[in-house]
Amino acid sequence: MHMYDVIEKKRDGFELTSSEIQFIIKNYTNGTIPDYQMSALLMAIYFKGMNPRESADLTMEMVRSGEIVDLSQIPGIKVDKHSTGGVGDTTTLILGPLVASAGVYVAKMSGRGLGHTGGTIDKLESIKGFHVEIENDKFVELVKKNHLAIIGQSEKLAPADKLLYSLRDVTATVNSIPLIASSIMSKKIASGADAIVLDVKTGAGAFMKNKRDAKILAETMVEIGTMVGKKTVAIISNMEQPLGYAVGNALEVKEAIETLKGKGPKDLTELSVELGSHMLVLANKADSIKEAKDILLKNIENGRAAEYFKTFIKAQGGDERVVDEPSLLPQATYKTIYYAKESGYLTRLIADQLGKAAMALGAGRQTKNSVIDLAVGILVHKKLGNTVSKGDPLFTIHSNNSDVSHIERILDTSFEIDNYEIKDSLILETIN
Repeated sequence: MHMYDVIEKKRDGFELTSSEIQFIIKNYTNGTIPDYQMSALLMAIYFKGMNPRESADLTMEMVRSGEIVDLSQIPGIKVDKHSTGGVGDTTTLILGPLVASAGVYVAKMSGRGLGHTGGTIDKLESIKGFHVEIENDKFVELVKKNHLAIIGQSEKLAPADKLLYSLRDVTATVNSIPLIASSIMSKKIASGADAIVLDVKTGAGAFMKNKRDAKILAETMVEIGTMVGKKTVAIISNMEQPLGYAVGNALEVKEAIETLKGKGPKDLTELSVELGSHMLVLANKADSIKEAKDILLKNIENGRAAEYFKTFIKAQGGDERVVDEPSLLPQATYKTIYYAKESGYLTRLIADQLGKAAMALGAGRQTKNSVIDLAVGILVHKKLGNTVSKGDPLFTIHSNNSDVSHIERILDTSFEIDNYEIKDSLILETIN
């Protein structure tokens, strides 16, 4: 088998066989296939696509290129959740303890943030003492004991994906749905879960800017999961505006705590309960989405979900007192209010602009080696469709620098106020 022939075949729009995909991943990972040939193949895939069987084969070959986490010691069905990334997306911090409180085992591997989308690990490290560097045996033990543990993603998971992504990043082939889907699903499958719930976001703050592309990506990932024997459901959710009110690590942890206590933003609560209900159904802890939602809402109301968050934090070395005393989280030195200059309805609240403002404050990474400031961020006071009067607070800037004029200039371009009211839907579609 020769790489030249494989490139030519895909260039001309033909389907690659399972053995050809195995040949590609094995030999590119071990360095036999050079970057220039793999780049040519990636570009051919970008233009000609892959069918569901090809995408599933590519996913599984990337899974087999590294370690596969063994969760067989943990009883029951293990359900994982993945979000395609957004602004103010704190659902993992809420879903973990919430779903665990209903008897589901959640063994979660999460990443750090890069760019304007936050990372779960960074948010958790806002809690003093919390650490994710635990051995696999300890990780499994904590899940068995507490139904929940979260660790950083191992470099040994799907190493072929890391190599391919680095190449896609410099060859303008990132935006290929088969390649995106295979990349996401390879890491989820290698993480050892039996079932997967996907939150595929669309809108200004999302990777997929329009619903059509988000739906194709969601359908592709569900097809891959189903074909390789993983029960998979995808929710398409709106990311035109930030989820919740907080953008920034410690600010989002505080908002997650409020949500677990039943005092969180409506949209963040709605999406968390929606995703969590599918996790319960996939884990056979509820017979219907309605029953699952009732269970989760009850566990928020009776305090059980918040107690599970405390247990989880303490088990991984963190100060669980933050659940009752959020003031123990890192605090910014300065709080600057940004006021509305006109009256009307809020018709646009551009999520990625708010994410960029938070990143400019130091809440996000511009490169993988950037050091982030866990205390800083933006609090949003109005959401889409809300009425605004001149002089109303629109945002509060939490900073450790007294001069935030550059942040205010970003905020100037992050919203629009007009004389008509709009309606905004959060959950757009379910794919299963």
